[in-house]
Amino acid sequence: MILTRIFHSSLGKKYIMAITGGAMFLFVVAHLLGNLQIFLGPEAINRYGHFLQSNMEIVWPARIGLLIMIGLHIWSAISLAAENKAARPIAYVNTKTVAASYASRTMMMSGLIIFAFILYHLLHYTVQAPVVNLKHVDFRTLHDPEHRHDVYNMMIIGFSHPAVCAIYLIGMALLCLHLSHGVNSMFQSLGWRKKTYGECLSKAARVIAALIFVGYASIPIAVITRFLVQK
Repeated sequence: MILTRIFHSSLGKKYIMAITGGAMFLFVVAHLLGNLQIFLGPEAINRYGHFLQSNMEIVWPARIGLLIMIGLHIWSAISLAAENKAARPIAYVNTKTVAASYASRTMMMSGLIIFAFILYHLLHYTVQAPVVNLKHVDFRTLHDPEHRHDVYNMMIIGFSHPAVCAIYLIGMALLCLHLSHGVNSMFQSLGWRKKTYGECLSKAARVIAALIFVGYASIPIAVITRFLVQK
C-alpha cells in the first residue's frame, strides 16, 4: 500500500515532517494574528474568543487535527534521527564542516522543549488550571460586561507573573529558532528549494521567524511592563 510505504520509507517520513511542519507553521501565524487583537482592547479580543467558543464544531476538529500533526511531526523527526544515527554510527570529527547552523544542529532538542512548552500552554489557557498561572486565579470565572469569557483580562493575569512571562519568552524563542531552519527544510524536503533562490529562501525564513517572535513576545512584555493593564 502507498500509505504503508510512506510511513516506512525515509523519503515518506521527510514528506510527513515537512507537511505537518507546514501546517503547524500556518497555525502559529493564524494564532498570532488572533492574539495580537489584545492590543485593540477588550472588545476585540473578547469578541474573537467568543467566536471561537461559539463554534466548537470547528475548534475541536482543529485542535484534534493539530495534535495529530504534532504527534506525526515528532514521530517522523525521531524516526529519521534514529535512521541517520544507525547509518552513521561514528560521529563527525569536525562538526563545523558539517553543521549548517546552530538552529539545524539543535532541531531535536528545541523540538522536544517546544513540545513541553505546548503542554504548559494548553494547561495555562485551554485547560485553564489555576495552579499553572501561578496567580491561583480560575480563568473560567472571568466574564466581561457582555457575559462573554474575558479573554483580555485572562491574558493580562496570565502574563503578569515574571516566571510565566519568562517561560513564554523562552518557549517562543526556541519555537522561532526551530522555525528559522524548519521552514527552509520544508521547501527542501518537498523539492521546492532551488539553487537560484535557495539563499533568499533561507534569509526569508530567518526574517519570518524573527517577526513571529517579536509578535508573540510583544504581548507578555507589554503586560509585564504594564503597557497593557487589567480593565
